[in-house]
Amino acid sequence: MKSSIKFLTLLAAFAGFSIAAKAQSSTSKTTGTDGVRLSIGVESGIPTGNFSDSHSWNLGGSIQADIPVAKPLFVTINTGYNNFFGKTIGGYTVPDFNVIPAKAGLKFFPVSNFYIQGEAGADFLVNKNTVGADKSAAFVYAPQIGVQFPVGGKSFIDAGVRYEATSSYVDNASAKINYFGIRIAYGFGTK
Repeated sequence: MKSSIKFLTLLAAFAGFSIAAKAQSSTSKTTGTDGVRLSIGVESGIPTGNFSDSHSWNLGGSIQADIPVAKPLFVTINTGYNNFFGKTIGGYTVPDFNVIPAKAGLKFFPVSNFYIQGEAGADFLVNKNTVGADKSAAFVYAPQIGVQFPVGGKSFIDAGVRYEATSSYVDNASAKINYFGIRIAYGFGTK
């Protein structure tokens, strides 16, 4: 129930942000090919699957580079830090998961300012010994959709919703990180 409320709150915040930003009048587009674009953002999410039994939510930050390939297509490079907060179960507090993702992918704009993005890479577990993991890295993939709102000049706000999942951090067990998340970022062109 708590996870549903948190997810609905995140979704409502995303929708409200989208409506407010769309109400601004601007004719500039964020899909041009005039140089690399950087964005710095805040991320949050709600764990799913077995991971939601032991962890309640996550908070983190990221930096992303969008490198133009063709007018509606960009190659993305993304890294950051995420903390997944452990729950207290029967008087025992589950340790937080601390990960540093390193992902690359593609971002495609089928229409102006709306994008579909897919990324894959590695999630590096910072506190492997604390959480009792066998591996310090896992494969990660993250499909995402989002909107970029121009805010003037070469600046924009990037608001995206994604599902992110990893392979297991423990041999012969299901110790995966799976979650639905949002990313709100401030972006700017470098050229």
